[in-house]
Amino acid sequence: MNQRQYYVYIMSNWNHKVMYIGMTNNLARRIYEHKHHMLEGFTDKYNITELIYVEPTADVHAAIAREKQLKRWRREKKNHLIESMNPNWDDLSAQYGLVDT
Repeated sequence: MNQRQYYVYIMSNWNHKVMYIGMTNNLARRIYEHKHHMLEGFTDKYNITELIYVEPTADVHAAIAREKQLKRWRREKKNHLIESMNPNWDDLSAQYGLVDT
């Protein structure tokens, strides 16, 4: 049986003033869509193109619950979570094989 992988992710704009939290089962496709402004709305409006946090899970229900949980957090708590994995707030796209083409 082929097990699916789900990702809760956080993206930001160039100066990290705005964050977007999402969930997907295809991280490469989703990040590509964000980086190329293929999705109208919040991420396009605020130029959200940098992947700054990723949390994988095999459980879709856990991913949905985690996304909702992170969205309720205060900004300071989100910052600490990001910095625990990505202290320099680097764009992690390349680390996940998501080359910007």
